Amino acid sequence: MPLDSSGAGRDDRYDVAILGSGIAGGMLGAVLARNGVKVLLLDAGTHPRFAIGESTIPFTSGMTRIIADRYGVPEIKPLSSFRGVQKHVSRNCGRKQNFGFVYHREGSPQDPKQVNQLVVPSMLRTESHLFRQDVDMYLFQVAVKYGAHTRLNTRIVDVEIDPDEGAVLRSDRGEEFRASYVVDAGGFRSPLADKFELREVPTRARTHSRSVFTHLIGVRPYDRSPAAARGHDQPNPWHHGTLHHVFDGGWMWVIPFDNHPDSLNPLVSVGLTLDPRVHPKTDLPPAEEFRQFLNRFPDIAWQFEDAKPVRPWVSTGRLQYSAKQIVGERFCLTSHAAGFIDPLYSRGMTNTLELINIMAWRLIAAARDGNWAIERFEYLETLQQGLFDFHDDIVYSSFVAFRDYDLWNAVNRTWQLGTMLGNVVIEDAYFRYSRSGDDKVFLALEDSRHPGSPFPVSEKFSELGATTRQTCQAVEAGTLSAKDGAARIFAKIASADYLPPSFGFGNPENRCFSASPSKMARNAVWSRSKAPKEIGGMMTRATAGLVRMRLRP
Repeated sequence: MPLDSSGAGRDDRYDVAILGSGIAGGMLGAVLARNGVKVLLLDAGTHPRFAIGESTIPFTSGMTRIIADRYGVPEIKPLSSFRGVQKHVSRNCGRKQNFGFVYHREGSPQDPKQVNQLVVPSMLRTESHLFRQDVDMYLFQVAVKYGAHTRLNTRIVDVEIDPDEGAVLRSDRGEEFRASYVVDAGGFRSPLADKFELREVPTRARTHSRSVFTHLIGVRPYDRSPAAARGHDQPNPWHHGTLHHVFDGGWMWVIPFDNHPDSLNPLVSVGLTLDPRVHPKTDLPPAEEFRQFLNRFPDIAWQFEDAKPVRPWVSTGRLQYSAKQIVGERFCLTSHAAGFIDPLYSRGMTNTLELINIMAWRLIAAARDGNWAIERFEYLETLQQGLFDFHDDIVYSSFVAFRDYDLWNAVNRTWQLGTMLGNVVIEDAYFRYSRSGDDKVFLALEDSRHPGSPFPVSEKFSELGATTRQTCQAVEAGTLSAKDGAARIFAKIASADYLPPSFGFGNPENRCFSASPSKMARNAVWSRSKAPKEIGGMMTRATAGLVRMRLRP
């Protein structure tokens, strides 16, 4: 029986076959193999390889710790902190101390008062810019360490599903592989989405964007730019985090891997994401399109005067795609195989980890008891579709808001709140689990009236998301001015009972937010005395857990 280097043979039968060995496939493969599941990782490519989706958020780090501890894979845990990444994974990764946004108008000097920044609290300082080729390969190696079988350079071209027996997968070389269940982590080119015609055509996504991107060398830190010299007052240097240049019809990401003294990587990830209805796609090569864009925005162009690409530019069509179904008999699709909105707000890895967390225990249980019934996996469908719609709402609203700074200033708060409050939910759950060891803590998170919402415990937060989307729909339709739309969103935030007043999110002048020790102290008092009961307790426990984590040696 011919074998490859991993020991995967034609006649073997696996509990789970995973299509794709990127961050989703590698992490899920490691978790399953560690817990006794016979896993086969199949991939059309090999490692190391280029990938984007490089910026983490606090929710990402919190979920990474949960997966590592819940499923007993300590090698995953270093990915939950910048220090852990540097020590155990790769010194080619960058640090992320803030989310920065600089607003621009074409042909005009940048207004230094039109900037926004959300600083990662000093008690955390955990976020990273992941150099994906290193991180994906690291996770792949962890999966192999725990016994996952692998077949790289193996493209699956056909899949047959028998609801009673499982799946037969055929490669482009005529090989066959058998598994009781198939997880498709293959991204946009999902073999299962193609085979079973699972794509929504057209997609239901309201967001409409395309992108050009690459890795560059010689990108200047924006903090030294003429625009910043005119009076930027953000609390943390732009170069210490993920910088977003935003403008009517689009935005640009600048993700440095070279922004700390211990970095071995001189590269910066750069991407230009555009609404093609505002910025139509042309026949220009992507490098030339990028150059012509910079000619229209001189305050952005300064940052790239010395920059050179180290790999070919990539130019995409429309980024958005979705699935009408992600769970079927004996199969499911992971986050990026199921759908995608836009890189804005770095939700891609977070959605992936959420799916892994709820998928893994189901697959482990099925491998043990032999029950692969579709009913066991139905919640994956519910959550993934909810995550897609929530992210679409906030990104769609942001693209509308890019036309006017006041509206953008308001919509950006809706995103900030989701990011911060979502982290509260995760850290509260992790704190309770670390004290009790009871897995029911995580099972309770699956019982939600708002699946996909980062803060499902609050009806008013869910109403804020709907208000933001509906407001931006009215602005786009021309039935509401951008200024009135901004006032409507700020009024909704100002009346929120789930926010401590000390944070000042309802104040339009409070453009940059940093959770200083004094603000955190006032938040602690509010959480214990005036917050709604279910929210106050959650915030108190989350803060206690973060402080305890920070104080550990």
